[in-house]
Amino acid sequence: RELLPPWLVIVAGLTGIVLLCISTKDVPITPPRTKYGIVLDAGPSHTILLIYQWTTTKANKTGVIRECSSCPVQGLGVSNYSDSLQKVGKSLEPCLNWAQKMIPAEQHSQTPLYVGATASMRQQNLTHPTTLSDGLLAALTVALKSFPFDFQGAQILSSPYKEAFNWVAVNYVLENFFKYDWRGQLVPSGKGMAGVLSVGGTSTWLSSNVEEENQAPKEGVRLQLYGQTHNVYTRHCPCHGTDQLRSRLLSVLIQ
Repeated sequence: RELLPPWLVIVAGLTGIVLLCISTKDVPITPPRTKYGIVLDAGPSHTILLIYQWTTTKANKTGVIRECSSCPVQGLGVSNYSDSLQKVGKSLEPCLNWAQKMIPAEQHSQTPLYVGATASMRQQNLTHPTTLSDGLLAALTVALKSFPFDFQGAQILSSPYKEAFNWVAVNYVLENFFKYDWRGQLVPSGKGMAGVLSVGGTSTWLSSNVEEENQAPKEGVRLQLYGQTHNVYTRHCPCHGTDQLRSRLLSVLIQ
């Protein structure tokens, strides 16, 4: 057998010694960049500001997010300021100032800010679309544009889309879209999607996934998530909310 040249053995030995002596903290590893997003959930009775964060790592072209903090807005819901539009922005200022402290200053201009209004705003949009809902959304827009975030607009969510978002949230928390394996990597969960029953004050919504595309009803919303297409069907059950349930319970108790 031919022996290795002495100089090669010496070089290999020195290289090994150097590698063993280098501290791991001296070898910089660039972590995935963290991004932030803000959502203002403007409900009928109150508004809540939610901060989400995620990294640049994606699972099948869809981000993996988590809620990192929240701030309940003091006062009434947005729809209650129809007679005093100038107070809408004032009511949000404490939570928006708090969000500026929670998110690094260098990322403020890159942080998207969304506003989604629900039931009460939809009702105003049907009864007084110009004088109330449009005025409130315009006042919100002016107030939110004064902050350094990337304002993406304020919109009134239609019922099918709102319930589809509820369906996504529930299945996301249940890890039905994906899961982490023993190596800490994202893999398909292999589980089916759960249906969601959303009970409101005056009505109830049922949301479920339709597997076959040709069976998707008109009320459905098509979503592309984690490399798969989901047709979320929503069914409205009016007069089956908590208000009706309370009335029936009181009627039974009285009898």
